[in-house]
Amino acid sequence: MPELRPSGLGAYFDQHPEVEIVIFAGKGGLGKTTSSSSLAWYASQVQGKRTLLFSTDPQASLSDIWEQNFFGKGEVEVLPNLYVVEIDADRRVAEYQASVKQKIKDMYGIDEVPREIEEYIDSTSAEPAMYESATYDAMAELVARKEYDLYIFDMPPFGHGVRMIAMADILSRWVEKITEARSKVAEYDAIAATLKGEKGHDDAVLQELLDIRNQITNFTDLITNRTRTAFFMVLIPEKMAILDTERALAMFQSLGMEMSGLVVNQVYPADLLDRPGTSEYLRNRVEMQQHYLKEIARKFGSRVQAIVPMFTREPKGAEMIEQAARALIECPIAVAY
Repeated sequence: MPELRPSGLGAYFDQHPEVEIVIFAGKGGLGKTTSSSSLAWYASQVQGKRTLLFSTDPQASLSDIWEQNFFGKGEVEVLPNLYVVEIDADRRVAEYQASVKQKIKDMYGIDEVPREIEEYIDSTSAEPAMYESATYDAMAELVARKEYDLYIFDMPPFGHGVRMIAMADILSRWVEKITEARSKVAEYDAIAATLKGEKGHDDAVLQELLDIRNQITNFTDLITNRTRTAFFMVLIPEKMAILDTERALAMFQSLGMEMSGLVVNQVYPADLLDRPGTSEYLRNRVEMQQHYLKEIARKFGSRVQAIVPMFTREPKGAEMIEQAARALIECPIAVAY
């Protein structure tokens, strides 16, 4: 018979002490932010690791769960060894556009960027991938500084982090093409300077492109490294969440990656069915969950690393996050059939 007897994420990290990056993925509202915050609390407060908790969700979900405002404020120390970041992606895109305009003015020695070029640069903020690009760039920049022992990323609902990997490849290829074009320009400039008897000059733009490409490549190599990066999928015992998890696992495999494990969240205690005071509504919910927990056991089995209970109140604030952390790490629930 199938069974779910997860040992909790504590056992996973005991067995994989070399992990530097942890990414929680899954649909919205299933507990990614709770899981990422719980692990961050455990790593920083119990293990003493200097930990960075980074939200890529534009809804400021970390501010909500920690009951503090982190949005757009950079790295905020919320507890000893624990820092939280919620980037303002729109502001980051605007700053990037401003820097491009300034580079054009500096390069050509002009006071104003031509109107048609400025309009083109401004229009890039409407590109569908621009938010993801800004987010990915911010993640890569933070990791490249190597100031933390552990980086935990709370992914938004788009593509379970798979789209993030695809974005890395797209960005890398784009920078590669631009770099190739710029290299050709630099060659022609050098030839022209030689023919004129002039001294060539360093191409600052080309060097910046090379730096960006190297940063993206290094970060992509890191997050696709099975030894140093762990991906966890968060789901709840419901039909659509199970189907969604199956699709996500298939997408990861298509990218040559493997999910580190699954976290089943918001599970009602089975003994509610034996309590005479349990309402019909709650009894139906528990019975439904029991049915889908069997399906999760059958389809995913040993992939399930933790089962986290439904708490009596919303897991917000440091006290409840600590409680959620204990459940995630120690996993007191075992479900067997």
